[in-house]
Order: sequence, then C-alpha cells, then structure tokens
Amino acid sequence: MKPYIILHMLVSIDGKITGDYMNTDTANALCEEYYRINREYKADAFACGRITMEGSFTGGIKPDLTPYKGAKIPHEDYIAKQHDYYAVSIDPHGRLGWQNSEIKDEDPGYDNAHVIEVLTDDISDEYLAFLKEKGISYIFCGKDKIDVKLMNEKLYSLFNIKKLMLEGGGLTDSLFLDADSIDEMSLVVVPLVDGSKTGIDLFAGKNCDVQEYELANCKKLPQNGLWLNYKKRK
Repeated sequence: MKPYIILHMLVSIDGKITGDYMNTDTANALCEEYYRINREYKADAFACGRITMEGSFTGGIKPDLTPYKGAKIPHEDYIAKQHDYYAVSIDPHGRLGWQNSEIKDEDPGYDNAHVIEVLTDDISDEYLAFLKEKGISYIFCGKDKIDVKLMNEKLYSLFNIKKLMLEGGGLTDSLFLDADSIDEMSLVVVPLVDGSKTGIDLFAGKNCDVQEYELANCKKLPQNGLWLNYKKRK
C-alpha cells in the first residue's frame, strides 16, 4: 500500500519551476493561488527534496554534529511521534540542519507539520543522534539512493499517510515519476516563458517510459494563469 500522490507545482509556460519569471508580480500573484489550491487538497503530508526544504524551511543551516561525535545509533526507522500532518524531507545523505521537529510557517498549509527525514543507509550515526535529539522522525529507504516505492510503503504503514502532496524540486519530482508513483498532477501555470539559463525543469532528471494522464479539470486563474489537473490513466 502507498499514499495517493499528487504532484502540485507552479510552472512557467515552458515548464520551469525556478528562474527569473518567479520574481515577477504575475508569478507572485499565482503563488497565492498555488498555496490556496494546496490547502484545498487537505493532504496528510507534503514532500520536498533537500534543496527545496533548505530554501523554504531550514534557511541553509547546516547541522552541527560536534556534540554527537562518537554516537552509536542503530540504523533503524525511528518514529518520534504520530501526528496529523507531516513534512516528508527527502534528504538521502543527511545534510539538513533542522532546528525544530515541526515546520513553523505563516501558511497553514505547512505550519506545524512534523518532519520525517527520508534517508539512505549512507548516513552517519552522528546525524541520527542529531535528529533524535531534535525529536525528528526518520526512515531508511535505500542503500545509497532513495527507493521511492519503499519510501511510499513506509509512509503509509508507519505514519498512516494516505494522501501526499509532492512539491519538488525537479530531481525529486523525477524520482517519483521514474517510480511510476504520481497518481495526479496539479499544475498552476504562470503565463510567462522563462528566459534564464538557470531555470530548472519540472522533471529535471526523468528516466522513464512514456506515461499517460487524462485531463480531469482546467480552470482559468487570475493574472491569466491556468490550473491544469491531470489524473493517471489506469
């Protein structure tokens, strides 16, 4: 069993999820629509990769592992607490310096989400001790890279996560797509083409066969934006 997974992203017309277009008034206005739609899904959890979590929630802080030098921690899944809402942090090598076990954010769509770190076996005991001291849950999902199917099974069985919002970045979205795990796509389209060379594609590292989705809904948004909703063809 696995959660029902919705990819929810803000994109430019040319499929960029980052870039210069994000600094426009149009994109800022449609970001508010993005957050509104996010809340309306009423998911049990949201998931992001390390880079997105670092930029949005940890502020680039690195973990100070000095106090945990020499720690010996079993490499076993750790459930710090059961909660009604989770932030699933896909951080294969343990680089995020969380300061709290729950997200603190002005947007109620993210606030108070309990952090679950998704790790590989390639992790130090010191980092596990750091997470335990912070009261952060963690699960092991692969030897040296994330096994998405195993992660989905554990999120469902250990935390009862039945609906998961996947919110990037591009490499993380590709991991889920390659694992054929995305049940639905919710795309808020900004009516701009990004001209920067550094913009990241929606699926920045995909390596999968063709997958087919059906249009379930389409709505015009303010600022000439568009909400496109696709569901996986059975």
